[in-house]
Amino acid sequence: MIEQLSLLSFASGGWGQALLAGALVTISLALACLPIGLPLGLALALATRSPKRLPRAMATVFSTVFRGLPELLTLLIIYYGCQIAAQKILAAMGYEGEVLINTFIAAMVAFSFVFAAFSSEIWLGAFKTLAKGQYEAASALGLGKRTTFFKVVLPQLLRTALPGLSNNWLSLLKDTSLVSTISLVDLMRQTNLAVSVTKEPMFFYAVACFGYLLFSALSGRIFSLIERHFSRHLRSARP
Repeated sequence: MIEQLSLLSFASGGWGQALLAGALVTISLALACLPIGLPLGLALALATRSPKRLPRAMATVFSTVFRGLPELLTLLIIYYGCQIAAQKILAAMGYEGEVLINTFIAAMVAFSFVFAAFSSEIWLGAFKTLAKGQYEAASALGLGKRTTFFKVVLPQLLRTALPGLSNNWLSLLKDTSLVSTISLVDLMRQTNLAVSVTKEPMFFYAVACFGYLLFSALSGRIFSLIERHFSRHLRSARP
């Protein structure tokens, strides 16, 4: 057992530094998807509720496609598809060199689209919980549409949507393990490399399990604190 634990050292011959670097890539990739996926998901929900047919149709198609495709297939299509498209466009402009898409960016775009598609359904469900009187009260106070959305509607949407968004976040964390298929050196990729070199599959896969479970536990705690923050007015209203 001590000999196996030595494999996690940061000294020469240990895999501690490599696994830590892979874990940082995993969490960085997941976090990088949020600034794209969250607002895009909200925009899709707003488009779905639009009285105009074109935005509704575009949002429905986007959501249906990225919720229906396997995450791995989405990742591969975006990674290889963007490279092929860029290669053909540049070739038409006279550039004959090879075009390579950054694997991190490709994965970020792919998982952001998937996250947005699933989170749009969460946002839509949250919209349904808002009473019509909320909009009428804001209008009676003379608030504009923009102010009403950001000051009245959005805070209530966040409180309602947070449990569903936390589940989507956990799914996103697990999906990041798929990036090893396009050679992005994340936690799973480093684990596979360690297994191939040391021939200790159960040990290193157990370490990877611990890493993902740790990320999930910390995420759950953070979301719990956020939920308490947005629900603080409900606690203060209780007798």
